[in-house]
Amino acid sequence: MKLDSGKTGSMVTATDELDLVEALRQGDEAAFTALVDRHQAAMLHVALAFVATRAVAEEVVQEAWLGVLLGIGRFERRSSLKTWIFRIVMNLAKHRAKQEARSVSFSSLSPIETDREPAVNPIHFQRMDDSLPRHWVSPPYSWASIPEARLLSKETMGHVRKTIETLPPLQRRVITLRDIGGWSSSEVCNAMAISETNQRVLLHRARSKIRAVLEEYLQQ
Repeated sequence: MKLDSGKTGSMVTATDELDLVEALRQGDEAAFTALVDRHQAAMLHVALAFVATRAVAEEVVQEAWLGVLLGIGRFERRSSLKTWIFRIVMNLAKHRAKQEARSVSFSSLSPIETDREPAVNPIHFQRMDDSLPRHWVSPPYSWASIPEARLLSKETMGHVRKTIETLPPLQRRVITLRDIGGWSSSEVCNAMAISETNQRVLLHRARSKIRAVLEEYLQQ
């Protein structure tokens, strides 16, 4: 399930981005407003993946926008404008978390994924001494019969976001960037300094946990 944050996932061509950067450098308020409208919500979610409260996350985002305005003249387009902006958010959020003494342990900030738990609970598979070892005990729950309105309801989305908050830090950050921010895998790897393999494992585990929780919730 992908959490669409709206305009954050829209395609921006190189020409559009260049025009936007030049407009920002000229102090174009309309261009800045459009940029805020496009990225604000996803920036808040990214900040929340690092800091403890929404209030602190909002402060981080505001500080990040100030950093964008002050630094746009030095933006060299070595990455996309979006990646540059979100890297500012991530760096500020990490720094703020340490200041607030609420940061996760140093090891959890490492790009190495140490979580060895299976993506799917083993109880869902047949045992090695069963007739079909490692096959499903019963197929995964199908959502085909569930009305789309319920799947996309505010209540369901709220449940998903609360579940994301409980994920291990690296999984939470990857799924936040990919499925809320609409980032590509390469953008996430560059921003978090992790390998493509590690990014794929983190995302798979995060999505599997979200799906398991949703299955239980939707069957109630």
